[in-house]
Amino acid sequence: MRRPFKAGAPVKEGPRANRDIRVPRVQLIDADGKNHGDVSIQDALQRAEEAGLDLVEISPNATPPVVKILDLGKLKYANQKKAAEARKHQKVIEIKEIKMRPNIDIHDYEVKMRAVRRFFEEGDKVKLTLRFRGREMAHMELGMQLLNKVREEVAPIAKVEAEPKLEGRQMMMVLAPK
Repeated sequence: MRRPFKAGAPVKEGPRANRDIRVPRVQLIDADGKNHGDVSIQDALQRAEEAGLDLVEISPNATPPVVKILDLGKLKYANQKKAAEARKHQKVIEIKEIKMRPNIDIHDYEVKMRAVRRFFEEGDKVKLTLRFRGREMAHMELGMQLLNKVREEVAPIAKVEAEPKLEGRQMMMVLAPK
């Protein structure tokens, strides 16, 4: 007869603390940062209790594991703050799309190029899409010339991430800021 699958104990987030530390001897650092060397776990727990703080495992892979007497709540709060700060400072890179036609007018081209430069300054990638209609399909070289012109203009500030390729009636190229 098979036994039903039993999940183990739920895994806690963060470092092990107090009675969760299951090793006979540890290297103890007190609340002031003074190293007490190799002590028994009972002695370390007793000292933490006397100080009114928690015994927290700092370096579990060391032999013996390094534990420190500190306030676990404050440690968790500090870690949450650090993680929130890191999330706040990370930038999500977006892909902005600029659509053109192969026989685009000079002024329209300049307006689109200003937008492309602005996107690069903001740190975003740019996907240039060239749309061919009707008989324009017979003149693919015009589209290729236009994309090469764009590539040369933005060469100092951007690099080509995806070479120009034809998909149906569209030619696409992806540029990324340097």
